[in-house]
Amino acid sequence: MDLAALTGHIAPVAFGIATIGPAIGVGIVVGKTVESVARQPELQGRLTGLMFLGIAFTEALAFIGIAVAFIPFPA
Repeated sequence: MDLAALTGHIAPVAFGIATIGPAIGVGIVVGKTVESVARQPELQGRLTGLMFLGIAFTEALAFIGIAVAFIPFPA
């Protein structure tokens, strides 16, 4: 089995690994936002906007990780 054939089988694993970190990050961001709103309900609008911004940055890491899996490596 050569390296090119092995690379084809590793790509789905790379997709899974690329989504684990951002999934944990989004969970932490949302959980901390819920905790913050429970402590200070008057800041709900501002915290929600910041939460979505944090989610967007965290998901950008997932897209970068998935894109890296498609980069062909020279044999």
